[in-house]
Parts: sequence; structure tokens; C-alpha cells
Amino acid sequence: MSPTVLISNVTVVGAGAENRTADLFLQDGKIKDIGHNLSRKADMEIDGSDKNWVVLPGFIDVHIHGASGFDTMDATPEALGGLASSLPKEGTTSFLATTMTQSDEAISKALQNASTFQASDRQAEMLGVHVEGPFISPEMAGAQPPEHIVPPSLALFEKWQELSGKRIKQVTIAPEADGGIEFIEALSAEGIVASIGHSNATLEQVQEAIEAGASQVTHLYNQMSPFHHRSPGVVGAAFLERALSVELIADFVHSHQQSVRLAYEQIGASRLLLITDAMRAKGLAPGTYDLGGQDVQVSERDARLPNGALAGSVLTMEGAVKNVKAVTNCTWAELAAMTSGNAARQLGLNHKGVIAAGKDADLVILDEEANVVMTICRGNISYAKEELQ
Repeated sequence: MSPTVLISNVTVVGAGAENRTADLFLQDGKIKDIGHNLSRKADMEIDGSDKNWVVLPGFIDVHIHGASGFDTMDATPEALGGLASSLPKEGTTSFLATTMTQSDEAISKALQNASTFQASDRQAEMLGVHVEGPFISPEMAGAQPPEHIVPPSLALFEKWQELSGKRIKQVTIAPEADGGIEFIEALSAEGIVASIGHSNATLEQVQEAIEAGASQVTHLYNQMSPFHHRSPGVVGAAFLERALSVELIADFVHSHQQSVRLAYEQIGASRLLLITDAMRAKGLAPGTYDLGGQDVQVSERDARLPNGALAGSVLTMEGAVKNVKAVTNCTWAELAAMTSGNAARQLGLNHKGVIAAGKDADLVILDEEANVVMTICRGNISYAKEELQ
């Protein structure tokens, strides 16, 4: 049972909504009431007077492999639990555990493990699984082991979906692969997000994929056919096609800071999804770490295979927010859209990604510099800065 919480004198932000100074009353894991000078008995009272705190919907990371030494592909309850425990400190209240291109056996184990995982009260909630590969282009493998790349297979996917307890919510796919369009049609029919990524598709092939039901692009700019004035590729499609929501890794490594600004100004906050694509080394000291059986050299800034290829990130959602805010001068409402509202829309979740009565009490309190002050997962204080604990 979550405690009752009264948060008073804070700026409440919602995607597409005007900021307002208000109080929030949380009960039974939900936002019970929003208003001015709320008088409620509560187990915990949090007063933002004179602190200029801003409250956003808790961040939703739809593309994260691991953190704090844990990885989805470890295929253990401890790994998912460790990942879910580590995320609230960066403002993330829910996520899609993301797999990577590996053998059928390895992916099956990870999905079977995910089928029974339930986050505890103070952990970020695992909303489901994002299957990134193996149905991708060998030409755009990146850090995905090419020996495990296979053509899209509905039979294989249906087996995996059963093993996962029907928890697969998003699949990254190269639509130009043999059978890719039919695969996307099948995903769309089941309400699963088909995200175009690790793909060498032409603009025309992406448009065909959109007609089949594709609705997203995986990590813009990275491992996809680039923009060329005679062949716009997947990058051009991401900018042009309004049916596509677009993931963005705003670490200034995967994407130059002006490329982040370009995406914001031309694609817009209503279609961008800030993600981390983080691997197990996030939050740990620089060194050598494993990613799908490959050694990854991790610095304080990035993670790379021995050949120099980027291998996920060590980005936090808090860091992504700060970076985007710094280079775009976007509004808090736009940040709310890019960090939660758009993801909730893509996943068909009407109880998350917005601050309103009756919605899940998934909240992140930020200071003026976008530092995470407190994270609340389903009404439970999951993280608070040391001086607040």
C-alpha cells in the first residue's frame, strides 16, 4: 500500500498544457487531486515553497538495455530488479526492458525471464519489452552481432511473444528485409510498436512500412540510411513523415548537439522520444564491460567496441533532459512530451505520461537546472536527494 502524499507549492507541468502553481494529493498510487491550498491529511508532506520546483510526469525510457551492472540479456530476476531499482534516481518511473540481437536461445531466456517480472513499489515499472533485433540489416548492425541477424520471422516472433507472456510492446526492424512489410503488418495488427531501425531502407521503403503500420524510428541518425539530397533515406523519412515518432539519444555522442537541435526544431517535441539506449555500465566507473558477449570500452562519456563502434550509451534521462534544454531552450511542457507523453501515446497508455486526477502517481520533481530532486513511482518515494531523505 502506497502512502498518502501531499506535494504543495510546485509548478505542475503537462505535455501541451500550461504550467500552473498547484498542490498534488497522491493516494493509492494515483493522483487523487490537484488544486490550490489543498488541505489533506497525508503520511508525507513535501513543500516546494521558495524552491522553484517543477513537477513533470515520470520519465518513460522505451529503449534501455541495462544500468548499474545489470542487463536485460542477463535473463535473471536480479538483473531486471537491479535495473528497475537504479532508474528512479535519474527520474525514470517506467521503461521497456530492451533485448539485443543474439541467438534464439539467448533471446528466449531473456523474454521468459521478463514474463514474470513485476517491479516492487519503489522500483521503476517494467511496462514490457522492446525487442531490438535480430530482424535488422547486416549493413547497419552497429554493435548488434551480425552473426545472429536473421530475416523477419512471424513464427519465431510468435514463439517469443508467448514466452514473454505477451509483454513484447515494441520491435525494431529493418523494413527492407525479406518479409519485413508483412512482419510490420502483423505487429501493427497486434498493437505492437514497429520501429524502423538498424535499417538501410530508402525513403520509399519507409513509406511502404508506414502504410503497413510502422509508427516509430529507433535512435535517429544512428545505424540508418543517412540523408542525401538524391536519396533521403530513413533519416529523411524521420524528418518528413509525421506518422513517425522518433527516438533520440541526446548524449552529444550519438548525436552532435546541433543535430539534437535540428531534430527538435524540424521534427518537433510532439514526435520526439528521448531515450538512453544505455548499457550495463551506466552509473559505474569507466572500464571494460560486456555487451552481448562483446567487450565494450567505457569512458565517462561513451561506450565503444574495440573497433570504435558505439555500443549503447551511459546516458541518464536526467542528462538527456539537461542536454536538450541547453541546446533548444524548449519549454517544460515540451520536455514532458519528449520524456513521457509521447512514449505513453505510442504504447497506448492513458494512465501515464500526464499529470491529472486519476492517473498513475508517476512523478519527477526537478529544480530549475533540471536536476532530479525526487522521483515518485506509483505514489511511492523512490528517490530523493540526500538532504531530503
